[in-house]
Amino acid sequence: MHLTHPTFIGIPCLHIVHDFYGSIIGSFSSCIQAIEAAGAIPNLIHLTHNRTVLRAHYERCQGVLLVGGSDVDPASYGEEPHPALGPTDPLQDVLELQLIAWARADGKPLLAICRGIQILNVALGGTLYQDVSDQIAGALNHTESATHSHWHHLAHPITLTPDSWLAEQLGTTQIAVNTVHHQALKTVAPGLRVVAHAPDGVIEAVEGIDTQFVVGVQFHPETLWDVVDLRWQRVFAEFVRACRQ
Repeated sequence: MHLTHPTFIGIPCLHIVHDFYGSIIGSFSSCIQAIEAAGAIPNLIHLTHNRTVLRAHYERCQGVLLVGGSDVDPASYGEEPHPALGPTDPLQDVLELQLIAWARADGKPLLAICRGIQILNVALGGTLYQDVSDQIAGALNHTESATHSHWHHLAHPITLTPDSWLAEQLGTTQIAVNTVHHQALKTVAPGLRVVAHAPDGVIEAVEGIDTQFVVGVQFHPETLWDVVDLRWQRVFAEFVRACRQ
């Protein structure tokens, strides 16, 4: 970690309501640890309506990591709610859409995980399947890792495009991943290209088509890099390196 010239990675928080402790704003320790291990300082961005505060958080950061959380509100991409739509958080949607807009305008690197790839796609003009099992015929069980109650459960393989950045970092075009999601990308936004699919055709990764670092994955490498598959360390390290540059 470079402490003389530290690299800060902004991680938008999510909102949890506990029966006793009440309203809690925080993030996943696995994401925080992955960024710290890669040599950067995680900068948690709390949910706020104060645009000045949000901008101050953003200005401090050299890159943004978008992580999991509640379902993206379909109103943000012009659709009515599906009966299987889960809880949404309008403030998290608004805050992350703003961070993505700023990062795109300034060329700051964006790494998006799970909900992150979904809000990234929506921010750039794409749409989502609100419930994979109902809206995609023949879909796999994309909550299988949760069914097994273990983030380390590798539920299915994905196939990577040979010329993708992810394939280069991982050194392969086939890799097994975990899966804990019920929404997925439908119409892919302009500016993104699909670089990985699950066996059932569900989109598992996208990358930007221009020179800005933009990478999104539907699975959870932040729970795999330290024990299950060390190849994911390189993905986080190269994201941090792009932010540092």
